[in-house]
Amino acid sequence: MSTFLWTRDEVIAATGGKAFGPDWSATGVSIDSRTAAPADIFVAITGDRFDGHGFVAQALAGGVAAAIVNHRPAGVPDAMPLVIVPDTLAALRALAERARARTHAKLVGVTGSVGKTGTKEMLGAALAAFGATHVNAGNLNNHFGAPLSLARMPATTEFAVQELGMNHAGEISPLSVLARPDVAIITNVEPVHIEFFESEDGIAEAKCEILDGLTPDGAIVLNADNRWYDYCRAAARKHGTSRIVSFGRAEQADARLISVEVTPEGSRVKASIAGTALTYRLDAVGEHWAINSLGVLACIDALGLDVHRAAKEISRVTAGRGRGAQVRITLAEGGSFLLIDESYNASPPAMRAAFQVMAMSAPEPGARRIAVLGDMRELGNTSAELHAGLAGDLMATRADAVFTVGPFMRELRAELPEHMLQAHGEISQDIAGPVAASVNHGDVVLVKGSLGTNMAPIVTALRALSEPPAMVVPPMVVNGH
Repeated sequence: MSTFLWTRDEVIAATGGKAFGPDWSATGVSIDSRTAAPADIFVAITGDRFDGHGFVAQALAGGVAAAIVNHRPAGVPDAMPLVIVPDTLAALRALAERARARTHAKLVGVTGSVGKTGTKEMLGAALAAFGATHVNAGNLNNHFGAPLSLARMPATTEFAVQELGMNHAGEISPLSVLARPDVAIITNVEPVHIEFFESEDGIAEAKCEILDGLTPDGAIVLNADNRWYDYCRAAARKHGTSRIVSFGRAEQADARLISVEVTPEGSRVKASIAGTALTYRLDAVGEHWAINSLGVLACIDALGLDVHRAAKEISRVTAGRGRGAQVRITLAEGGSFLLIDESYNASPPAMRAAFQVMAMSAPEPGARRIAVLGDMRELGNTSAELHAGLAGDLMATRADAVFTVGPFMRELRAELPEHMLQAHGEISQDIAGPVAASVNHGDVVLVKGSLGTNMAPIVTALRALSEPPAMVVPPMVVNGH
């Protein structure tokens, strides 16, 4: 059996493009010339801020198998392997559609306001125990990323997991139709990206777009504890979906949490999955991981797979860098501190979950809990209220010091006692130095903010205190993804 992902003839058949140059076969697909590997197909996407056609010559010089373009770029000789199509993004979607059609893989689609990535990683770990599994890398979940991930799916794939994201209405539906999930999960509906919606029910409606691509006998998995559960359940019934599976603490949930013991080292979970009693451990820290693990096992059960085996596999999945990874950083002058790196994203429920993790992580005697918090983005005219509303949960953590970044975090500062307040910056670089200078042996430091607030410089400054550099166990890798 061929080890190639795509041949030239398969690409022509899928896209309807016209080939130029010699014959070729490819082992991967890329839309970024900086990371394109030799033998990849480079798809020259034209976006709002870039045009991939300007990097075609560079990609070909780097050894890619071929480039998919809408015209021959300047500086690319006639002998170079090209496939010319009217629309390169449409061609990428065509590859994704063909990749999905040529495999008999059972695919799980994942969406939700919070917890998508952790759920995706647990699903990938669980499914890999049952066969060759393809999981979207990183955050490849939008109109560029999801088609790219699907186009990378080998024909021999037996199980797949595809995260589907959005920040506007109408974005999930075409991605779901492309992915055609056999099982879909909505982790929850929360006021995330509310800036782009008239109300929260618009977010619920947008998340329910994942039903549009669900296979005729597919199952939808819903969070019974979420206040939008009944809405999503009704949407599924209206859609004609009869297999509706619930998870959570609720007594009626099909995948029900009986108890959870949460410690700084992980969680011990007792659950009932469709009547099957389970006890399992999670290395990931936080009650939210336990709840999402129920959704994962509900998906596994909906696929007719062994939930006991799956529960063992998900135990080793931990939060990735920027998404809750806990790093013990050794200080150059001696001692160490714990960094909780939540710098990748933020929303009100995600902030509260991170606060709970910080509260469980006890500082050394005489040391402090330090929260470094950046603005939560895309909350619209509710932003001031939602930032201020974090105060009670933050104070409940017994945080000793709070640094803040961004204009809306001023609303939170106004609700906190003076003794907790440390430096504030309009951008993260303003306080990276003061944060790093304040950290001492035994401290617990939480860094959290939206990606657009760019909390990464603060994490970089904290990591730079280490001598030698800090070591962290990477997030679990499933079948090379």
